[in-house]
Amino acid sequence: MLYTPISNKQGILAQKSSKLTKKSIRWLVALSSIPLFGIVTAFGIAPNSPSFEEIQVEEVVLDISIPEAIAETQANQTFWRQENIRRGDTIAAILNRLDVSDQDSTDFLQAARGSRAMRQLKPGQTVYAQTTADGELLTLRYFFGNEELFLMEKTADAFKMTEQPVELDTRVHMKSGEINSSLFAATDNAGIPNNIAMQLTEIFASEIDFYRDLRQGDRFTVVYETFANDNGKRTKTGRVLAAEFVNKGKSHQAIYFKSSNGADGYYTPKGESLRKAFLLSPLTFSRVSSGFTNARFHPILKEWRAHKGIDYAAPTGTPVKATASGIVAFSGSQKGYGNLVVLKHNGKYETAYGHLSRFASGMSKGKRISQGDVIGYVGSTGMATGPHLHYELRIDGVQRDPTNVVLPSAPPIAKRDLNTFQKETHALVARLNIMRSIHLAALE
Repeated sequence: MLYTPISNKQGILAQKSSKLTKKSIRWLVALSSIPLFGIVTAFGIAPNSPSFEEIQVEEVVLDISIPEAIAETQANQTFWRQENIRRGDTIAAILNRLDVSDQDSTDFLQAARGSRAMRQLKPGQTVYAQTTADGELLTLRYFFGNEELFLMEKTADAFKMTEQPVELDTRVHMKSGEINSSLFAATDNAGIPNNIAMQLTEIFASEIDFYRDLRQGDRFTVVYETFANDNGKRTKTGRVLAAEFVNKGKSHQAIYFKSSNGADGYYTPKGESLRKAFLLSPLTFSRVSSGFTNARFHPILKEWRAHKGIDYAAPTGTPVKATASGIVAFSGSQKGYGNLVVLKHNGKYETAYGHLSRFASGMSKGKRISQGDVIGYVGSTGMATGPHLHYELRIDGVQRDPTNVVLPSAPPIAKRDLNTFQKETHALVARLNIMRSIHLAALE
């Protein structure tokens, strides 16, 4: 005869942790034809014995007392809990989800009156609370504004609130990627934050046209910093410290450096500035719909005539950036240009930006503009068949092809800073070289 051990099944009626101080727990015991307090038993199963479906099952609820000492221990336990802030949340609603007692919720709200943090409950952020089993609130922490900590602590049955800056930990990251379809697809695949990707385009804006020049197989390496609070959670992304972009087989390297006079920027490892006096394009990403030429069939006038500028096709409202620092010489409507901004730069240079849908705020004659500032937005005003930017570079009043003109560069590292630059950037250059070696090894 075969004997098979079968343990009886037991089910516990679950309760909230705040109810665990009760002196009893209700147990649901499934019993068959075995003694009431049996724990493990066995049945002899004969070939002709009845099936389990025919065995009568009875449910019995028992009250089992919990020793006083155990109940007191449970009541004195504390727990760290966390709640994510939801859209439209209030701190009262969050306290309720944290099972904070009504009295402590009232006292907390009174103590937190006037708190800046409680007015900045950002969806997706986390609130941390230390409570007891019966809902007493001991501590509440909330990181707000990326670099500040809201702290509420109970001392002598009263809440004390502080809001203070958080000392953030700086972390340096090294990431690499390869272009298969677009730059942002490659940076996403590499886990690089969008802010760092945008910095990458700005750093090399005078070296690479990120619409026309990118090729499949181009690769990049970026060394950048992030900042984290004492929970290890990233609170913000810092700047690019070093970068290399290999475009069409040519390597471009950039190292961040702050000089002794406070000026900062990106330089080659030899100390040459990457910032040219003029950017290659007034739009970060766009398509050249019409280049500089002496013979183009005009789509509106229906005649052949010179096109003394470059047209960049882009959606209406796309920001237009100044390609160089200067002063606004003209801002208004002008014949076929439509809404037009003309900037006067140092010396003999001017740039013009036509067909704008609207101007940036304060774009009046005489205003000083820095390279990269938004001066207007793409449109189709004037003689235009669709939304695009008409861009001109003028030298001594004559339009010139910006792709064929050698434009001046910003000054290199000053001699007095060159030794410091080489010492401080040595480790950054080494990081770029390590990542390049890893990439080459992977290809082999």
